Amino acid sequence: MSPIFENLVVFEGLDGSGTTTQMQLLAERCDKDLRACRATFEPTDKPIGRLVRAVLQKQIVTTPLALAMLYAADREDHLYNPIYGMASELKEGKLVICDRYIYSSLAYQGVECPLEKVQELNQFPAPQYLFFIDTPVEECIRRIESRGGNSELFDRHEFLEQVKTNYERLFSSLPQEVKFFRIDGMQSKEAIALEIRNALFTE
Repeated sequence: MSPIFENLVVFEGLDGSGTTTQMQLLAERCDKDLRACRATFEPTDKPIGRLVRAVLQKQIVTTPLALAMLYAADREDHLYNPIYGMASELKEGKLVICDRYIYSSLAYQGVECPLEKVQELNQFPAPQYLFFIDTPVEECIRRIESRGGNSELFDRHEFLEQVKTNYERLFSSLPQEVKFFRIDGMQSKEAIALEIRNALFTE
């Protein structure tokens, strides 16, 4: 049996697919229903995560492998930091809702680094719940461009197609303990949120 984090809910998808929106909507609903939860995201807003974001925003140039290592270091800190690590909250039974997790590293860094190396860096427990918001690459690009501002490192059509391929490969071999849900990302955000809540709370 693979190690998993009970009570960890992860949203995955291409940039522009709506993972952040769904993380926020689920957290708001939990608050409304008085369910103890923590909403969080990767890369984090902590020191290592800020370094990752500087690379993504092209303020710092480094190698693909160094970036993969930074993502893994940020995740280790996110999980196990003695002050704010989410592993302790999961152990207490709190629902932790995370926008991106190990699968983003494997899908994105796996384009430019050997997948086996990225997997070696990310030997972390799987989530109990994994939602993949399946949105076409063309729609993701349209949403990214509609935001305005500068594009990030990975916001390219050909690159995102490769990321999508990597995601599909990963999802074909998930541990059986992971409850995996594929959500149609072309639905309204409200319809997606309802589908997620139904999957989580009406089992």
